[in-house]
Amino acid sequence: MKYNLKHILLAVVISLLIPCLASAKSYVRFEQDGKTSWGELKGEVIFTLSDAPYLGGIETGVTVKREMVKLMAPVDPRDVYMTGFNYENHIPEGQKTTAYPGLFMVPASSLVGPEDDIIHPADSEIIGYEAETVIVIGKRAKDVSVEDAGDYIFGVTAGNDVSARDWISDDIQWFRGKGAYGFNAVGPVLETGLDHNNLTLTARLNGEVRQRGNTSKMIHNFEEMVSYISKYFVLEPGDIIWSGTIGTSETLHVGDVYEVEIEGVGILKNKVVQGK
Repeated sequence: MKYNLKHILLAVVISLLIPCLASAKSYVRFEQDGKTSWGELKGEVIFTLSDAPYLGGIETGVTVKREMVKLMAPVDPRDVYMTGFNYENHIPEGQKTTAYPGLFMVPASSLVGPEDDIIHPADSEIIGYEAETVIVIGKRAKDVSVEDAGDYIFGVTAGNDVSARDWISDDIQWFRGKGAYGFNAVGPVLETGLDHNNLTLTARLNGEVRQRGNTSKMIHNFEEMVSYISKYFVLEPGDIIWSGTIGTSETLHVGDVYEVEIEGVGILKNKVVQGK
C-alpha cells in the first residue's frame, strides 16, 4: 500500500493528539436533591465520583443526566489566590511591571458557579468584570521550583473576577472590593489535559466581545506563580490561582449577562442581579 504525504501528516497529527485526548477529562461539581457531589462529565452524562478528582475520587457506578442537576463551581478551595496586572494591556499607563506576581487573596466564600447570579451590592455604585483563566492545584506544594511547578497543576477552569471599583478606591485593601459574596464566578467545568499557558480566552457582555487574549501573553506564567506562592505559603489540593485579567474592564449593570469562554473549558455565563 502506498502512502502519500497527506496520509503521513495525518498519522503524525493523530499520534500527537492521542496523549492529549487520553488525559483530557471534564470534571463537574453539582447539586441534586440538596446534596453536593463530584463527577466526570462525558457528553451529557455525569459519572459520579467518590470525592474531588484532585483528591483521588473514583467512579461510584452512579450516573445522572447533566440536565437533571445544578452545576456548581467546579472547585472547592481552601485558599483563593488572585493576580493583579499580569497582562501588559491591563497595566495603567505609567505603571511599571514588577519582578514578581502582584498577588492578593479573597475568601473562598466569594465563589459562585456557572448557573449562579453575580450580585451587585446595593451600597456599591460601580462593579466591573474581569475575565480570567484559573488553575487548580492537584497536590500539596511548598517551596516548589519553577521547573517542577507544572506537576502541581491539576487542571483549568474559567473565572470572572467581579470588582467593586468604588470599594477598591475607598478601602485600605482589596479584600471587600474583590472578595464579597457573589463576586467571583467559576466554571463551568474543571478541565485537564490542556496547555494552561496557551489558552485563548474570549469574553462577551450581552453577546458583544469585550475581552480577548491568550495566556501565552501573561507576564508571569502559572508555573512562576505556583513557585512564587509556594515560597511563602502552602498550597493544598483544590486551591486555585487566577491569571489576572486582559485589557480593560467596563461597568456591569443589573440585568447584564457576562460570558467567559476558554477553549477546551466551555462558557461561564452569569447574570447580574440586584443585591441588598
